Amino acid sequence: MTGFPHLKVGASLRLLPWLILAVTLGATWFIWDHERSSTRKELHAEFDFALRETVSSIEQRMAAYEQMLRGVQGLLVTTGLHNRTAFHDYVDTLRLDANFSGIQVIGIAPRIALQDRAGHEASMRRSGVASYTIYPERQSDIVAPVIQREPYVAPERAPLGHDLWADPVRRLAMEKARDSGMAAITGKVQLAIDAPIQKAPSFIMYLPVFAHDQPHETLAQRRANLIGWVYAAFHMNDFMASLYGKQSAGLALSIYDDVASDPSALLYRSAEDASTTDAMAISPLSAKEYMVVAGHNWTLTLRTLREFENRFGRDAASVIAIAGVGLSLALTWLAWVLVMGRARALRLAAQMTEELRHMAQHDTLTHLPNRALFSDRLNQELARARRHGDHCAVIFLDLDNFKPVNDRFGHAVGDHLLLQVAQRLQASMRAVDTVARLGGDEFVVLMAELRDTDAALGLAEMISAGLRQPFVVEGQTLKISCSMGVAVYPQDGSDELSLTKSADAAMYRAKGNGGDHVRLSEPAR
Repeated sequence: MTGFPHLKVGASLRLLPWLILAVTLGATWFIWDHERSSTRKELHAEFDFALRETVSSIEQRMAAYEQMLRGVQGLLVTTGLHNRTAFHDYVDTLRLDANFSGIQVIGIAPRIALQDRAGHEASMRRSGVASYTIYPERQSDIVAPVIQREPYVAPERAPLGHDLWADPVRRLAMEKARDSGMAAITGKVQLAIDAPIQKAPSFIMYLPVFAHDQPHETLAQRRANLIGWVYAAFHMNDFMASLYGKQSAGLALSIYDDVASDPSALLYRSAEDASTTDAMAISPLSAKEYMVVAGHNWTLTLRTLREFENRFGRDAASVIAIAGVGLSLALTWLAWVLVMGRARALRLAAQMTEELRHMAQHDTLTHLPNRALFSDRLNQELARARRHGDHCAVIFLDLDNFKPVNDRFGHAVGDHLLLQVAQRLQASMRAVDTVARLGGDEFVVLMAELRDTDAALGLAEMISAGLRQPFVVEGQTLKISCSMGVAVYPQDGSDELSLTKSADAAMYRAKGNGGDHVRLSEPAR
């Protein structure tokens, strides 16, 4: 009878290698699935950033052109619409080719009543435009002829006198500008200065010019005191070229007039989109964005190509799967070989299991806690703070100017830069605090056992100052900054979701203010 327990123990030991194999393969699957999910999230984050950046760049560039046109508007209010020399000299000082390369021409169109038409034509001929006449010929209470364009356009290409009011598309934008007193752009048009076969998708921005010293606060006053318009004409392709320089590789962008997406409404298509077939796209991300530009609707469609996924979808899942299976098999073999040295085998198994657990809870690049581990620590801290009536804080951090580093020097330099950022963040933390990487260039900090909001702000400012110091990566001196949002429990959120949303919203406000800022959550103000 005494031999049976010994036999039972031996049989259990022989099962140990198979148990290790099952556990390690299960852990490998978990890590592989987590890495695959994290990669997808990072790819989505990069795509969302590219879309936001595209919309923001268009809005900023359009605002710059509007501001330039307002300077011309101010000149015309004070000097009059027919001071040809002053207008020419002013536009010449703008240096359109160097500073506003998307603009084809800047022009003037006065508002002429029917009874004043003949006198206007005679006055223009006396001023030096010998063959001046308003065209196309039509009966209308109002005409709005072009009386000057800068830079100079040869008359044989587009004679002066073109009545803009005769075109319904142009007229709609001119009416919007007149009635609102603001800039307004047309829908898709063909410019009069273009050859008929050119057919370059274009648009025109109009600003109203009101009589000097006359009121134009109300709609009636604006309609009564309008004397004309100043306008800037754009080829859409040139406008986008001045906006981007070279667009990010792997993204296909199209822009449509209004909210339609049919070919007749197409204003712009990037070279990548125009040369790409469906076979070249592999499970692309896509988005449609509606935006209002100077009172007019545009529809943007953005989608990814294979190159984008290759660039940003640095999927380590395959490496983890191969390494995990290899490690599992090696560990199983070792356990089988060392089955008689049970203590040694168990220690080795525990070590391997701990390594796998660490991989599941930490970022593979920086070795900081990942989103899952950070969530666990945050919930533990919230429970402690509730019990003791204490406070804690969450700080969301997003690096500024990180994308240009990747674009210029490559992802290897970008990864080394992220490692140095992680080291500086860890050096700023107390023992009870946690810093984690959420993915890409986004980090989050948990401040535990917090007594007041000033302590959280102090840490955020210290982090910000530390990241402003230059980094040296592979012989390159790099300068970046960061935008941070701070949310404090319980006033900015009572649970993980509300607290992190408050911090994230505060961070985007900091980013929206130009970056390199720290912002408290609004309720904390």
